[in-house]
Amino acid sequence: MKIRSRVLTKFVAFCCMMTSRAIFATCRIEATEHTSGTTPYAGKKVKSPERFLYCIWHDILMMAIFCGKPEHMAGLVSRHQDGSYLADTMRMVGLTPIRGSSQRGGTQAIKQCLEAAKAHHIAITPDGPRGPRHEMKEGIVFLASQSGRRIVPVTARCKRYWRFQAKWTDMLIPKPFTRVLIVTGEPICIPSGLTREQIKEQAKRVEQIMHELEGRIDRQMHPERYSEKSASAQTTSRAA
Repeated sequence: MKIRSRVLTKFVAFCCMMTSRAIFATCRIEATEHTSGTTPYAGKKVKSPERFLYCIWHDILMMAIFCGKPEHMAGLVSRHQDGSYLADTMRMVGLTPIRGSSQRGGTQAIKQCLEAAKAHHIAITPDGPRGPRHEMKEGIVFLASQSGRRIVPVTARCKRYWRFQAKWTDMLIPKPFTRVLIVTGEPICIPSGLTREQIKEQAKRVEQIMHELEGRIDRQMHPERYSEKSASAQTTSRAA
């Protein structure tokens, strides 16, 4: 059932914000950056005057919001009701929501993002709000090409977590007192004046970089899984 009351929507968002802050306050948060000055997480401030486009998969969105205190940050949020909760939560933690998506208000949202990019970092979930999961849509690449801003890939993992399953994705919420690791990769330059086909090619390149970053953070957070896989592969090889 959709909640149409703004007062009730704000109340739900407030409860979500307070609960999330309480959980993340107990967590051991570690932030790793591959380029100095681009990670606004774990109490760090972005040192560079350059503004970036942060590329974040939908399932780690809560970690991206609550793992630090990003400054001068705006985020693209769906116009659906679920987006209203997120937008209100973002306002409560000092982030600026820009409402729109590829299905609803897309053109206006792009215009707002281009304007906001002059003074703000922009966070975008390129696989939301309808998926498929971890599959890059082209909006962030188009925005980078038009604005001249570089794209910073972001991913995060936690040792123990709850996984809330939705229609096409899941949301990872750290359990109290667990370890959370959030990582940013090298900023990605996107050429200007790209054709539609070139934008698609660049989107695939950014998607591949995101997957590679995920692989690195997975090995760092869960080395036991990869040691087990390696041991299993060696056993299989000897048996063959």
